[in-house]
Amino acid sequence: MVIVDIIALMKIIHLIIIISITILLGACTNDSQAEGTVPSSKEKSTIENKGSDTMVNLALAWAEEYHKIKPDVIISVTGGGSGTGIAALINGTVDIANASRQMKDVEFENALSNGKNPNEIIVARDAIAIIVNPNNPIESLTLKQISDIYSGKISNWIDIGGEDRPIVRLSRETNSGTHVYFLEEVLRLGDKEVKTLFSQDTLLLPSSEGISSEIRINPNAIGYDGLGYVTPDLKVIAVAKDEEAHYVLPSVETVINNSYPIARDLYMYIDGEPTGVTQEYLAWIFSPEAQLIVKDLGFVPIHNP
Repeated sequence: MVIVDIIALMKIIHLIIIISITILLGACTNDSQAEGTVPSSKEKSTIENKGSDTMVNLALAWAEEYHKIKPDVIISVTGGGSGTGIAALINGTVDIANASRQMKDVEFENALSNGKNPNEIIVARDAIAIIVNPNNPIESLTLKQISDIYSGKISNWIDIGGEDRPIVRLSRETNSGTHVYFLEEVLRLGDKEVKTLFSQDTLLLPSSEGISSEIRINPNAIGYDGLGYVTPDLKVIAVAKDEEAHYVLPSVETVINNSYPIARDLYMYIDGEPTGVTQEYLAWIFSPEAQLIVKDLGFVPIHNP
């Protein structure tokens, strides 16, 4: 009985000690928090950014640089094409949609029907370069010749001063903003009444890199890419508006002075007026620092940084 009582007494003392320590630790924690000695972790903000494959490298570079400045802002960037980004904005699953073309009327109407109010922001400019294999002797083409090639009216390089070889047409997929722009402004020569389509044997590729890769190995191929994706091992064709105009190569300078005929704006779309971290990020995009990134990646800044 004595042994049992001693054991019970020890258990009670042990329990009292544990309770005392817990109370003491709680008091210390409260005092520390009251005095501000325990820093609270700052909540991180995330901006969902999706869309144009043409813009994805630029958007990633912006996101990485901005995160250095604002470590508590995480910008999630994915591609998928302009149509994919715009659809995500309409559905309310992104904060910013990147697009290398303007929203279509039907997309804008769908957005309004879904309670969204698309706000268009031009963030950079771009030239679409016409590219061929370095072994192709062709140096220049008019917009009409390019249109005839892609519509199937011209199917052999010999018809435009080249070698007797079949033309292999390469294009981006239909969900690409670059595809839509090229269809409307080059194939249809900017005429909204014209319904010309790509030749049925045109190879549709999912990325700018895919077009460049095929051009490198196929001497018969012709393609188009945003200027930022054109590498020195590709041959760039000079383009003229018509036979009477000068043939011009794409560059930052020829886009700025409007002499290159296949140039376009690059867009970010948001729902309504920007607020909070999104507003701060969009404001930074127009800073000299951010516009210098535009130029470094081969695109055309809105203003000279």
